[in-house]
Amino acid sequence: MLDIMWFMAHNEPHQHFLLSAKARTLSARQVFALTDQQAFETFKEVRWGPGEEVTCPSCGAVAKHYFLGTRKQWRCKDCKHTFSVTSGTIFANHKLPLKVYLAAIAIYTNAVKGISALQLGRDLGVQYKTAFVMAHKIRESLMEQRDSTPLAGVVHMDGAYVNGHIRPKNKKADRVDRRLAEHQKPGKRCVFVMRQKCEELAGAKKTLTFVIKHENQTDVGNLTQAFVQPGSIVCADESNAYDQLHAKFDTRRVNHQVEYRADDGTTNNLAESYFSRFRRMQYGQVHKFGNLYLANYANEAAYREDTRRWPNGKIFNDIARKCAATRTHHDWCGYWQGNKRSTERLAS
Repeated sequence: MLDIMWFMAHNEPHQHFLLSAKARTLSARQVFALTDQQAFETFKEVRWGPGEEVTCPSCGAVAKHYFLGTRKQWRCKDCKHTFSVTSGTIFANHKLPLKVYLAAIAIYTNAVKGISALQLGRDLGVQYKTAFVMAHKIRESLMEQRDSTPLAGVVHMDGAYVNGHIRPKNKKADRVDRRLAEHQKPGKRCVFVMRQKCEELAGAKKTLTFVIKHENQTDVGNLTQAFVQPGSIVCADESNAYDQLHAKFDTRRVNHQVEYRADDGTTNNLAESYFSRFRRMQYGQVHKFGNLYLANYANEAAYREDTRRWPNGKIFNDIARKCAATRTHHDWCGYWQGNKRSTERLAS
């Protein structure tokens, strides 16, 4: 009997992490069931941790400040500034209950390939404009709080183009060669990704993304120099944008025009797997990436890739902490009243 049980335990098909109970430690239903007081306590603990001490966003004093119970606010003992649990954060001056913002983070967390503002608005019962700004505030927090320390070990890199499609003319005689620069769309951009290979498990450990105008030696060289530690192994494709990396890194190449995998085993599959999720977010959810916020969308896909083996409760807490740590952002105060970002976030 023991032998049969051992055989069954060691010959069951491997279950994907997302199908396991370990991956499901939080549900949107749990968040919607919170009372206003519970939502307040949750956001307070996410921002300042357990205990009575809080930090004044004006002067930075950490103490048991005077709590105004009827207003759910504190008054600083040092500077006398009055602040709430969201003062100074990306959710400052909020008009909806805190529970709605926590629910937005929970829904955003569970959407493993991104979520559109329309769907988020339907799930929360708010207008499209409200859901649009709410989702972008979360993306801005992920961008502001991302870990930009240099990558090490084996690093895969590649670039993919977005916003470059132009519908061809009906008549073949009227069509032009879109490979030529003068015939390409001026808003075309390249999302450049670098991914550090995980030594313990299959896949990548850390992902960094940047937006550049096109794959070129200058931008690729500068970004690699800044965000890849010396002595690392760089894996790239046949594009001439990576030619100069041979002088400074152990660079290994695969020519995708003739093969997916080089004879020595070199691939850049980690970069390709990132673009797989990125394209699914583009085609299946968002449909269109504006250049002004393309860097935020690219970083969102990178964050989802890096946390793909985390329980969703851990991802929820991490995103909530990033939102609480992000200061009130100029680009998302009065967005629909015309206060919009004027320049795109280019790495160059």
